Amino acid sequence: MAENPVFEHATRFLSALRHCQVLGLQVHSASSEGLTVILPYSEKIVGNPETGVIHGGAITSLMDTACGMSTLCVLPEFEVCPTLDLRIDYMHAAEPNKAVYGFAQCYRVTTDVIFARGFAYQDDPEQPIAHVVGTFMRMGIGLKGSKGFAGAIKGASQ
Repeated sequence: MAENPVFEHATRFLSALRHCQVLGLQVHSASSEGLTVILPYSEKIVGNPETGVIHGGAITSLMDTACGMSTLCVLPEFEVCPTLDLRIDYMHAAEPNKAVYGFAQCYRVTTDVIFARGFAYQDDPEQPIAHVVGTFMRMGIGLKGSKGFAGAIKGASQ
């Protein structure tokens, strides 16, 4: 299997964030075109115990993370890029007992801001649970305090 540095960086990114660990987020796929992150179904993320429907906050975390991580797909080096704005339009509730997939891609990169969009789905990407658009601030490569985090993302060998 060919080496995929975007996939490897994205996997390391998820493992460095505590909330991603708690949610059990996993990288499904990643390339220069965008990435897909999986939110596995779990009783811990249920918003309505009577129906088993996933809480909207878990899906918001999935999509914020996927959009933020999509910056790894377009930037030549890791940069800290915190969320400036995130809008999610929910189309329908996620079905209980099924994982949710979050796809995101960057569609515009400027010197200060990165623009991302994506969608959450379960079985069929053509039937999205939610659509998302977000903006992320470019803090720069040499941001003080980010070198340890950047090293964790890039891996010790780089």
